[in-house]
Amino acid sequence: MAKPQSQAKYILYARKSTESEDRQVLSIESQIAELKDLARREGLQIVRVMQESRSAKQLGRPIFGEMIERIGRGEASGILCWKLDRLARNFVDGGQVIEMIQRGIIQHIRSFERSYYPEDNVLLIAVELGMANQFSRDLAVNVKRGMRTKAQMGWYPVQPPLGYVNSKSKEKGSNTILVDDERFPVVRRLWDMMLTGAYTPSALWRAANDELNLRTRQGLKIARSNMYRLFTNPFYYGSYEWPRGSGNWYQGKHKPMVTPEEYDRVQTILGINGRPRPKRHVFAFVGMMKCGECGLSITAESRTKIQKNGNVHNYTYYHCTKKRAPCSQGSIEEASLNAQIIECLGSLKIPDEFHRWAIKWLQHENAKEVEIREGVRATRQRAYDQAVRMLDRYTDMRAREELTEEEYRVKKALALKEKARCIAFLNDTDGRITSWADAFETALHFAAHAKDKFEAGDAEKRRRILLALGSNLTLKDKKLRIDLEKTLLPMQRLASAVRDIHAALEPQKDRMAAVHFERLYDESPIVSALRDEVRTSFMTAASVQSPLYATVLQLAA
Repeated sequence: MAKPQSQAKYILYARKSTESEDRQVLSIESQIAELKDLARREGLQIVRVMQESRSAKQLGRPIFGEMIERIGRGEASGILCWKLDRLARNFVDGGQVIEMIQRGIIQHIRSFERSYYPEDNVLLIAVELGMANQFSRDLAVNVKRGMRTKAQMGWYPVQPPLGYVNSKSKEKGSNTILVDDERFPVVRRLWDMMLTGAYTPSALWRAANDELNLRTRQGLKIARSNMYRLFTNPFYYGSYEWPRGSGNWYQGKHKPMVTPEEYDRVQTILGINGRPRPKRHVFAFVGMMKCGECGLSITAESRTKIQKNGNVHNYTYYHCTKKRAPCSQGSIEEASLNAQIIECLGSLKIPDEFHRWAIKWLQHENAKEVEIREGVRATRQRAYDQAVRMLDRYTDMRAREELTEEEYRVKKALALKEKARCIAFLNDTDGRITSWADAFETALHFAAHAKDKFEAGDAEKRRRILLALGSNLTLKDKKLRIDLEKTLLPMQRLASAVRDIHAALEPQKDRMAAVHFERLYDESPIVSALRDEVRTSFMTAASVQSPLYATVLQLAA
């Protein structure tokens, strides 16, 4: 493999965006420091350091463009970067880099981990840049799905308006919305003043900035336009639309600042500058389903039918929005939709006898796992202690100059890596048993009672149960398609196998004692295999904190 010429000149390019895709990437300052150290060790000449804080997903990064122009003019023939994805996350910029290295205009790209040369197989570079692009696309899809799920659960998925803050104590994606103790009473006072009818929004804007000393979370004064938005934001009475402009309205779980009646009165006071409170019908499944024909959202509407005898009947129908594409799909009445969901929940239902037996088995498995855990913990603890001793030993050897600086750095890095690996394993072992066992027990409860809870529940309860069942909900030809979460698929097969056992026992089943059922379960190879499959699936779900695991736990709370 060709090596960079000693006279070759390099541009050091460091980039970091503010988006979640770069949460684990070193800061720009750290990238520059590490790459300069790398250049010193390998004798690479840096002629310019260039840095920018821009996402590489979109075209038009000015510093990147300047770097490409400088290399094209011959000011440098090599690039130093932390990773290849620092250069591009889109195919246009990536293709430009590939073209320049194929033509030899770029003689060498040196990342912190490896080198790239013109004579290398360009497919490797293309694959790495393609993976960076796909990662960005997947991230966008996952973020949108997570925000939609959070909205469906009653939490506004973006920054709340003035007077509220996001909690910071929970895991990313699980934060709730709290009252901002500093600003909430001040904003509420502005609403009280507006409700008197004696103030205009302009007057309240001046009062907020000069008399009440209200400031944004960034410490800035309130803009005049924000005062109008404040008094027309439905969030303050507890409702919000997500995504904005979609027509999907949700009742938030945050503490309302005003009542719906107070909100309506302020809109009346504002006149043409206000907008009426959205007339919100409680539709259980709006925002959760897509049309199976055109892919657009499924919405709902209420219809009232008055019979000749004077009886009034209210119906709810779900149908495709048909906003941007022709679609032949008709509507489905909510009762029919509920019946299909109940049928799916019924496929998960397990007999009470099996539920009790499964809990006993789970307790037994817990006891065995404790013994295994203690043995594994002891082994990892010894490995951790050994890593700590080696770190101390290498430090002493370096102090006595028995190791060179380079040897000490390598050995220390390996020992630190082993130490961190042991710590991660020990922490995982602590919660491994409890997490999967809790998930399994909760799912057993869900399978046993979800159908009954759905039939007796209100719109919010039914919505949460459907949310726990699965994702990719599509409606086509009046049939609801549910992709069951991976964790529930083996549970469904297990429930079917157990019901088959019970069906074969009719009519003597009512006269059988619990011990007879337990023996049948123990002796059934199908039940045994499916039980272990369910166990494995929940161990995996608990270890990665799957959405189903979190949703089912919340549902059973």
